[in-house]
Amino acid sequence: MTKALSPLAVELKSAVATLKATKELVAALRVKVQAEREAAKADKLASAEAKRAAAIAKAEARLAKLLSKQVGAVGTKAKKAAKRPSKGTVTKYGAEDNAIAAAIMARKASA
Repeated sequence: MTKALSPLAVELKSAVATLKATKELVAALRVKVQAEREAAKADKLASAEAKRAAAIAKAEARLAKLLSKQVGAVGTKAKKAAKRPSKGTVTKYGAEDNAIAAAIMARKASA
């Protein structure tokens, strides 16, 4: 003879079974989400590495291009620098400038 369960006991039993199934579903979903996060992180690291490698290749190409150019003075500034220098200009300062400077120094010394 089997024991007859009350309606509350039957409802409790079915709720426990539903809870157990829901927990298993949550655990499976948690594993899937973690796998997606790890895959996204790996993709992000791979793209960053690819960008870094592309930047390095671009910089090396620019360096090779610059190193392959002939070394020589080119342009208006180089032409001006290659010219014979002009006669230097001499600026003469008057004696009054020396007197003014001496007066200023005397004031600083007395202060």
